[in-house]
Parts: sequence; structure tokens; C-alpha cells
Amino acid sequence: MAARRLPAYHGPMETALRTIVDRVRAAAADATPLYLRGGGTKDFYGEPPRGTVLDLCPLAGILDYEPSELVVTARAGTPLAELQAVLAERGQCLPFDPPHFGRGRATVGGMVAAGLSGPARASVGAVRDYVLGSHMVNGRGELLQFGGQVMKNVAGYDVSRLLAGSLGVLGVIAQVSLKVLPAAPAEATLRFSCTQAEALERLNAWGGQPLPLNASRWLQQDPDAGPDAPGDLYLRLRGAVAAVQAACASMGGARLDADEAGRAGVAADWDACRDQRLSWFDARPAGFELWRVSVPQTAPVLPLEPARFGLPLIEWHGAQRWYQLPASDDEAALLLRAAAQRAGGHATLFIADGRHPYAAPARFDALTPALGSIHRRLKASFDPLGIFNPGRLYPGL
Repeated sequence: MAARRLPAYHGPMETALRTIVDRVRAAAADATPLYLRGGGTKDFYGEPPRGTVLDLCPLAGILDYEPSELVVTARAGTPLAELQAVLAERGQCLPFDPPHFGRGRATVGGMVAAGLSGPARASVGAVRDYVLGSHMVNGRGELLQFGGQVMKNVAGYDVSRLLAGSLGVLGVIAQVSLKVLPAAPAEATLRFSCTQAEALERLNAWGGQPLPLNASRWLQQDPDAGPDAPGDLYLRLRGAVAAVQAACASMGGARLDADEAGRAGVAADWDACRDQRLSWFDARPAGFELWRVSVPQTAPVLPLEPARFGLPLIEWHGAQRWYQLPASDDEAALLLRAAAQRAGGHATLFIADGRHPYAAPARFDALTPALGSIHRRLKASFDPLGIFNPGRLYPGL
């Protein structure tokens, strides 16, 4: 692996970093599990956390920012909103729309550890595609460095990107270097009225054309309208001014300009969709759980009875589909996972019923034997005593 132990500590963050290293070494000495936690906005994600909380918020601050090089390096506890505000001042952004799931509390380290991306993910890539390098503390209390601040600097395993989505089971993310991009000069939102099947067909057709597609979502606003009633397909275009204008002229639909979008709440709704503050999410009944289905963008409407499964909210040009299921209906969960697998994807229990967090089914689909072996070997290499977030991803990991 392209890793090296760092030299003696230096700089203003060393008190916080020394504290974390000392906590890890003490936990390793007596085999005490640690729950790695930043802002806590994603505590719901993955299996229920266990262990003594290791607060990473003190490890905060932007260490280096080179706008001309499109690279920023930040400590793990840096508030995500703070980083995005600094980038916005220079007309730059994290293009994958990382969700916050909380007001000002989401952190850079949590963003990487959760590996979650927002509405633009299908068009611009995921969190891991923008991670260039990282510093991490392993289960022995050693501070390691992987990658750097450029794309082509890795020999062996790209551990920095491996940390994306690991939910802290491999080690403490101390800092990360991220690739950033200029904010798009133009943006427009189009609205279409169509059924779920029609929405998927249109998205597939547009995906094969040179259009500045950035994000999409389809949902049926009226739950009593029936499965054949049309819903609303929203499409966000981003790119050069001429490209956005040409796409709006050729694609049809109702364009929502800035004033109209503000009145309708559509402009803010992209952030609301990212952070699951849309009315569709807010209306989830008590005792229901939120499921995320990841399938190929070309997958058709899943053969699930609407009377039992409801109609999904669809994002990522058809690749991400959200369902709400009763926590008591284990059979429905099995049917949903089977339908996702037949379509070439998988289903994740994203938010379990909070009243019975430990009684819910497994959050993630079971690993194949080959993948399970890789996961166990990685865990043994980075965290041999199993002190970091035990069981957060899978039992025994």
C-alpha cells in the first residue's frame, strides 16, 4: 500500500490529534470499542453504533486551498458548510452535492466516511472520485498518509478512496485532500408531467444525447391518484450558458426561472432533496422505514405492487429509488431486495424504525464470500483488534 508514517507532529492541530492518537492507543491496549463520530448527522446510517464515542469535531480547519489547482485539504472535523462557503467565495464547489442531514453539523470526515452523494451523483461522480489523499490513524495508533494532492500519485491500493463509504471501520480519518471544480455558470430547472415508466424512458433517451444533465427526480405528489397517474419529473441542467439555453429550447417542459423557482420552492428543493427534507420524506408514517434501491439507470419500473410498496421517489436518472415500508413487514423487505437484485442492483435499509433499531433487518445486502474475505482482510490489516465502529458495516467487521 502507498502509505508512510508521518514525521513528528507539527502545527496548530496537534493537541487535538495527539488526544485522538492517545485515545486510540489506550483503546487498543484494553480492547475497548470506539465509536468514531463527527457531527452525528449520519448516526442513523449503517448498523447501530457501538462503543465509547471518540469525538472528531475538535480536529477541524482548512489546511490548504489552491483554487488555481482545484485542490483543498481539510481536517476531518471541519464543518462541511464552512468548507463549501470557502469554495463558493472562489466560484468553486464540491460537485457531487454531499448531503448534510443537519444544520451546520455535518463534517468533512463524515462526508467521506459515509460516502453519500446528492442529486448530481449520476452525472458528476461520487465522493470517492474526488478524494485525492488522506491522513488516518489506524488501530495501532499510527498516523499514516495515503495519496496526495494530485490524481496520479498512487502505487498499490488507493486507500484514500477506499475510506469513502467505510463508515469508520478501518480507522480515524484525520484529514483529506479533495478535488474541487468551478461552479457551473448557468443552471435551469425543467418540469415535466409523466408517469414513472415515461420518466425512466425519457431519462434514458436524454442520457444518450449531449445535454448538460446534472440531476433529476420523479415523484407522484398525490398518493391517492393511483399508479397510472402522472407525477412530476424535475430535471436540473448545469453547464455553459449556451448549452443550458439550447437544452431548454429543445427538451420542452416548463422552465422555472429564478423568480418562479423561488416562489415554487423548486430551487431550494434540490437542497431539500439532497438532505431529505422534501415533503415525500417528511410524510413517512410512524413505524415505516426508508429503503434505498440502487439499480442501473436503464432498469425499468420494478415489479412491486403499489398498494403494498407505494410509489418511489426516483433520483440519479433512474439509478436511485426510495421506498417506504412498514418496519413490521419483513416479507416486503425481502421482496424489495429480491426485485433490486433481479434488476442488477441492491437495496439498503437507509433509515430504520427508530423505536426498534436493533430488531430491524440487516442494513446492507449480504456480501458474497469473495467480497467478505476482502473486507475481513482489510479490517485485520488496519484495525487488527477490531476497536473501530465494530459491526457498523457488517457483523464481525
